[in-house]
Amino acid sequence: MQMNAVKRPMTHTPPVRQKISMWQRWQELARYRDLLYYMVVRELKGRYKSSVLGFVWSLLNPLLMMLVFTVIFTLIMPNNQIQAYPIFLLCGLLPWNYFTSGVLSSVGSVIGNSNLVKKVYFPREILPISAVLAQLINFLLSLLVIFVLLIVFRIPLSPQLWLLPVVIVMQTCFIIGVSLFLSAINVYYRDTTMILDVVLMAWFFLTPVFYPIDILPKAYEAFGLVLDVHRLMNILNPMASIVNTYRDILYLGTYTSGDFFLRTAVTSVVVMLMGYWVFNKVSGNFGEEL
Repeated sequence: MQMNAVKRPMTHTPPVRQKISMWQRWQELARYRDLLYYMVVRELKGRYKSSVLGFVWSLLNPLLMMLVFTVIFTLIMPNNQIQAYPIFLLCGLLPWNYFTSGVLSSVGSVIGNSNLVKKVYFPREILPISAVLAQLINFLLSLLVIFVLLIVFRIPLSPQLWLLPVVIVMQTCFIIGVSLFLSAINVYYRDTTMILDVVLMAWFFLTPVFYPIDILPKAYEAFGLVLDVHRLMNILNPMASIVNTYRDILYLGTYTSGDFFLRTAVTSVVVMLMGYWVFNKVSGNFGEEL
């Protein structure tokens, strides 16, 4: 007698991602560029959904923050040593906002798309990278405010302005590296977001966003050693180096040291590669953790 086989419902199991080289991962990411584009557009639409002004907020937000800081530091706490303080401030505030918004929007990107991660196969790094690229578009729009203020304050454009796109790419690499690392860690340790809020607040005050680095002591003696505070600030704090580079190009119009610029660029690339390596090292287990 022939037994009838019991028909079981077919289920779709995403293929297990094999270990591949870094170059192969980049090639795979390039093949999914249409998905990356879709995710960036979705991120932007979600950000301004049901908003009356839409993308105009990319211009209004930095202007409103500039007004608050300008009132505080020019009227309540006047500092006559900083000329054209609104431009000085925005050269630090806009890159900082780009950094924080990129990191905060990407840290929960994997968890927020858990259903997609568990059902469909695609390079998981698309999720945090798309969140960063969406913030990049907002950052580029907000930069228009600086150029308008340069005209208002009659400050000539710097001959080093051609370096601005390089600095933007450099900072984007840094943010992607940090975002990949934190979004991967957040899958396993959900307290990452809470800790990150405190870290970013402390990081903000340790970065010369609203104050010049010159107000810090040039040297500080600790345990019998004389430390160069300005140098350590730029070496240990990549965002300080990035902010100072924007300020050199847009506000001061001075020549950016080749060694300083190269060191900042190398740091950004190294952070991106390390974050990408960590993300791909643990991303194979995302489905189980989610």
